[in-house]
Amino acid sequence: MNGQVGIHHREDSFSSRWITYCDMYAIPYKLVNCFDSDIIEQLTGVDCLLWHWYHGDPREQLMARHVITAAEVMGIKVFPGSSTCWHFDDKIAQKYLLEAIGAPLVPTYVFYDLEKALNWIERTSFPKVFKLRRGAGSSNVKLARSTKDARSFVQQAFSSGFSPIPHYGQDAKKRYRVAKRRGDLMNVVKRIPQVLSRIRNTSKMMGREIGYAYFQDFIPDNKFDTRVTVVGDRAFAYTRNVRPGDFRASGSGDIIYDTQRVDQKCLEIAFDVTRKVGSQSMAFDFVLSEAGQPLILEVSYCFIAEFVHSCAGHWDSKLNWNQGHLWPQDAILVDLLKNVYPSRQYSIHPDRTV
Repeated sequence: MNGQVGIHHREDSFSSRWITYCDMYAIPYKLVNCFDSDIIEQLTGVDCLLWHWYHGDPREQLMARHVITAAEVMGIKVFPGSSTCWHFDDKIAQKYLLEAIGAPLVPTYVFYDLEKALNWIERTSFPKVFKLRRGAGSSNVKLARSTKDARSFVQQAFSSGFSPIPHYGQDAKKRYRVAKRRGDLMNVVKRIPQVLSRIRNTSKMMGREIGYAYFQDFIPDNKFDTRVTVVGDRAFAYTRNVRPGDFRASGSGDIIYDTQRVDQKCLEIAFDVTRKVGSQSMAFDFVLSEAGQPLILEVSYCFIAEFVHSCAGHWDSKLNWNQGHLWPQDAILVDLLKNVYPSRQYSIHPDRTV
């Protein structure tokens, strides 16, 4: 190995396991800071760069794709590469991408003109799902039950716009659900001032989502959705129950690890789309049409690693089952190392905690 692995470290990200793996197997690496003005100089002598960049950080939204593209121009292999992340946290980009390859996307409509959006509303059927292009965990997803609802959303979309950052009430509900499951409510209460400050500052920096309207067809009678995460030649899958009294499953945290619930067609589609896109990793949210056909709601290059690790095993691209818990961060790193150094051997150990 002539060069080094470059790792941008962030707390509570994939980077902690990347560092641990490199330490364990004596893989030369250096920590780099992709926010530094001299990041290109820091990448001198680096063969590959790993950066788990986050959609909720306005700095990373601003410059991550640029640094990644520049690194690729230098001949550096990157995770996530441009093909993996250019559409990250942008549902409009995902619409065009998935339509371009003929993927089974839930019928999706986007408008950049108020009058065209209003005319469409008068002709279409309801309910429809209104979304912002940015945001995760269903935080920016609303149900338009009628033309009145849809007109209201569209009028705001082309006037004051929407904040892509969940207001504190939404954020608090999500944190409460997670903390209740973990038995960690007191810690959540202690962090309220810090969280409020973070939300205010992030909201200012992120700006408003304005000048477009994005709708998807509402697919009824889904009691859960299916999350399929593809990393290389591995597919991990689980289902998420719809929240009580709601139409959304994403962000519910009510996860069921039952492979019998996973429609095999979701796995086939996930592998096919990931291959066509040329993505290193891709997480899919699926629902089933009234005819029982899987439809994609949205995609993401990253995911909650702990949820994926909790899967009892994974399928390969031939749909063979492989038993054993795997940390997806290890799989990402090993796939990248094999691409950069094909003559070397790297392994992932199921059920091994490092």
